[in-house]
Amino acid sequence: MGDSIKVLSENRQARFQYDILETYECGLVLLGTEVKSIRAGKVNLRDGFARIRNGEAWLMNVHISPHEGTNPSYNHDPLRDRKLLLHKQEIRKLVGKVEQKGLTLVPLKLYLKNGCVKVSLALARGKKLHDKRQALKQRQDKREMERAMKQR
Repeated sequence: MGDSIKVLSENRQARFQYDILETYECGLVLLGTEVKSIRAGKVNLRDGFARIRNGEAWLMNVHISPHEGTNPSYNHDPLRDRKLLLHKQEIRKLVGKVEQKGLTLVPLKLYLKNGCVKVSLALARGKKLHDKRQALKQRQDKREMERAMKQR
């Protein structure tokens, strides 16, 4: 049978701003109202990042809108820190890389896998401005070449 995966939110900006070195699949500790909002696609990963605190990984600054059909007093804080579920050895490996090499943990996408909410977390290095310009130029050159080939 295979895994059924449905992407709910993607951080397209991350691939432009960072060089992706490795990716990890993590589970998330969520509240019921958060799961309902995520399933409705009301989540924004753009400014999100992950931190490792006291041997635990935390997803921070990811906005999950409050659920509309729920009483406001039972609803969640949209920007609260959410615990990421990773194996201890994965966390240990990440701690070393983040501290030594000055790398960042960035969420790439949020998806449903067999009914569970998962996040694809990337170990990334920030691109400099000239790298971004170069990437844009390469993309533009590629488009122009494809156009030229199409006209022939």
